[in-house]
Amino acid sequence: MPHIKVPDGLPGIVGLLAFKPSTGARLAALMHEVLRGDGPLSPSDRELIAAYVSTLDTCQPYDCAAAQGPEEELLDPRLRALLRLAAVVVSGGSGVSDDLVAAVRAAGAGDEEIHDTVLLAATFCMVNRYVDGLAASTRESSVDLAFSLVNRSDLAD
Repeated sequence: MPHIKVPDGLPGIVGLLAFKPSTGARLAALMHEVLRGDGPLSPSDRELIAAYVSTLDTCQPYDCAAAQGPEEELLDPRLRALLRLAAVVVSGGSGVSDDLVAAVRAAGAGDEEIHDTVLLAATFCMVNRYVDGLAASTRESSVDLAFSLVNRSDLAD
């Protein structure tokens, strides 16, 4: 049960966004942009990064070791490096070192991919804290609910 009264029938983040449309629309637009905006990362790469971030960000201390992420051998080196970058952002952005960025670049990522990965990770950490802080978690993850917003026509530019 959320700490605040959200509109009936709108669970999780969807209810929080609807609670205060002036900020909800902006947050939904940000999620839409980081998941579907122009850039070198494919939508599926972005969704994978967002899901990985949310898994790492919301796991409990006793089960964080189980949040290993996708099967690494199935991913290209660039995407593996971007996932490592996103994982460091989850633990605190100041942990992103010159050496880590150099390794991400060596794996084939450019400035825009690095920027977009850090922004994506930071955005989904914020979304997780928003949902958790207002006790609006549902059985669906915040990522699944956010993805449901991506194709909404009322959020288009």
